[in-house]
Amino acid sequence: MNENVIRATRNVAIVGPYLSGKTALLESLLSVTGTITRKGNAKDGNTVGDSSPEAHDRKMSVEVNSATAEYENVRFTFLDCPGSIEFAQETYNALIGVDAAVIVCEPVADRTLTLAPLFKFLDDWEIPHLVFINKIDRACTDETTCGSNFTDVLNALKSVSSRPIVPHQYPIGKNEQIIGFIDLVTEQAYHYHPGAPADPVPLPEHLKAQESAARQEMLEELANFDDHLLEELLEEINPDVEEITRDFKMELGADLIVPVFIGIAEQDFGVRPLLEALLKEAPTPETTAERRGFIQGENKVLAQILKTYYTPQGGKLSLVRMWQGTIADGALLNGVRVNGLYRLTGHQTQSLQSVSAGEIVAVGRLEGLRTGDLLGSDELLPKAEIISPVYALAIVPEKRNDEVKLSSALAKLLEEDPSLVWEQHGDTHEVILWGQGEIHLKVALDRLRRKYNLPMVTHLPQVPYKETIRKSAASIHGRYKHQSGGHGQFGDVYLDIAPQPRGKGFNFTDKIVGGVVPKQYIPGVEVGVREYLDRGPLGFPVVDVSVTLTNGSYHSVDSSEQAFKQAARLAMQLGMEKCESTLLEPIAKVEICAPNECTSKVLQLVSGHRGQILGYEGKPDWKGWDAVSVYLPIAEMQDLIVELRSQTMGVGFFNWEFDRLQEVPEPLAKRVLLTAGGNGNGNGKSNDQR
Repeated sequence: MNENVIRATRNVAIVGPYLSGKTALLESLLSVTGTITRKGNAKDGNTVGDSSPEAHDRKMSVEVNSATAEYENVRFTFLDCPGSIEFAQETYNALIGVDAAVIVCEPVADRTLTLAPLFKFLDDWEIPHLVFINKIDRACTDETTCGSNFTDVLNALKSVSSRPIVPHQYPIGKNEQIIGFIDLVTEQAYHYHPGAPADPVPLPEHLKAQESAARQEMLEELANFDDHLLEELLEEINPDVEEITRDFKMELGADLIVPVFIGIAEQDFGVRPLLEALLKEAPTPETTAERRGFIQGENKVLAQILKTYYTPQGGKLSLVRMWQGTIADGALLNGVRVNGLYRLTGHQTQSLQSVSAGEIVAVGRLEGLRTGDLLGSDELLPKAEIISPVYALAIVPEKRNDEVKLSSALAKLLEEDPSLVWEQHGDTHEVILWGQGEIHLKVALDRLRRKYNLPMVTHLPQVPYKETIRKSAASIHGRYKHQSGGHGQFGDVYLDIAPQPRGKGFNFTDKIVGGVVPKQYIPGVEVGVREYLDRGPLGFPVVDVSVTLTNGSYHSVDSSEQAFKQAARLAMQLGMEKCESTLLEPIAKVEICAPNECTSKVLQLVSGHRGQILGYEGKPDWKGWDAVSVYLPIAEMQDLIVELRSQTMGVGFFNWEFDRLQEVPEPLAKRVLLTAGGNGNGNGKSNDQR
């Protein structure tokens, strides 16, 4: 029973850039398999793959959607993954649980660069993958350029893939249209028909030379991994179709090659041959599980959470890949009882009594378990690395009474999307939501409003400026004396204030001799100094300062720790006016990664943001990419990711960490102080936005 399920299942991710047609391909796959009777489209917001309100609003996928179809007695589970780079975490989390991935792209050679991060992830994880060149009609500007443009796209794909690109088909064009394809395995030509299987036709005479050359290239690539096929080619023996198909199955399953298919998903062109390849050439779940180190036939349950949803009706749902064993509804996993098993197709659910190894299903109410966790064991299974956040907004509930609900809602939001991070900043005290870009955060805010009734007001986060001093001040006298009947208050101190080297922080010492300030009151002096330094003369926390208590006096009755604290604050207020305060800004060390053809643009971008370029070199294990090391003021980084992506076709990214504090140039410091008034915005603009 278990092995029959494994052999009768395929789990396939559909991935690719935004607007490449992934959701249209899913609709076509569901249509040709008879799963749906009427196809939707992204413009009308009625597709299976874009079923969430956030996806409807933006006419784009914003999370992984699962759909199930049956074809030739095989159950396919398709995971339609978001195309926007801002939702890449969703895609990566899902990919680790599939048997194969279909990369959907357009036939535009100049845009294949957008596929580089996706190819890199698939290659690193050794996930078998195919390419479906969608909208292939755009390559056929006339009858003669159809094949040459197709070849240009193949060459461009080779530049972003570390695996050989092997075409499975060759296009047939007529005038400015694509009318069919040639199967390079069987050498059979086909003509497309909208909504119906393609018809076999004779191989066009004018394409025989191109077809022969393309087929020979395909066979040579396959022969790199098959000695028998290589011998046949050397002896000029034409291999049979079954042998070529076996090679495709073996080499795709081992992630040695990347087969390429063509079509137009909206018209169902090329979708059936792709489905046939997934059926006959893609690896089985058993093969995938063995590659990942799982033992088939074992009764012990091992499953991995690929995605977490919070639904309005059903509560928490976890999309789970079953690696081994069988789960029944009501079973206990990791100390949590399973409350429902479901097969998903968009928002539609089909209840199940049990599920077995090889399937991807939704499991209800796995409280306390998160995306990436392994069910059935305490072991840690490799999971997709969390992408570092690069864009932030400060958030405040529209209704003050909602503040108590915010932390629990954010916790659920982060369970659904692990690439979100939130913090309450220690200096500015703002609640800051971090993510992968502006659209990413807007989707998160929409979910807070829709799912948890928590509408937010947002603004750009305050820059956590600090201030320090350039000069010293000695013997600054502070006396606090207050009499209001009964015991009074009396504290008297002399302080020396001096700058410290950058990064040394605050230091307090005392040089009291003879008990002029009793020991029990000295902690009060330090508290008073620290409280004053929380907000210095410029309105920001003061750093890199040393304060020494040198002298003072006390009253045997009226003195107290509180009085000495007030005296210290008065002394600091007087002394800091003499110390020449200066504004400091946080500087980050940033590594910006981009294709080397974009490196000059990156350098210009850094220079335009007051950055200091440290150098650049080739990025290890990223063919054709550079890593540029720079120092950047954090005040200049709010829109850095937006500008970087615009200069790198959306694929550039960066990692950063705080490095040091540095003096703000005087003209800019004046503008910061004029516009910020000590609140840390400091960009001269009003940043409030909803």
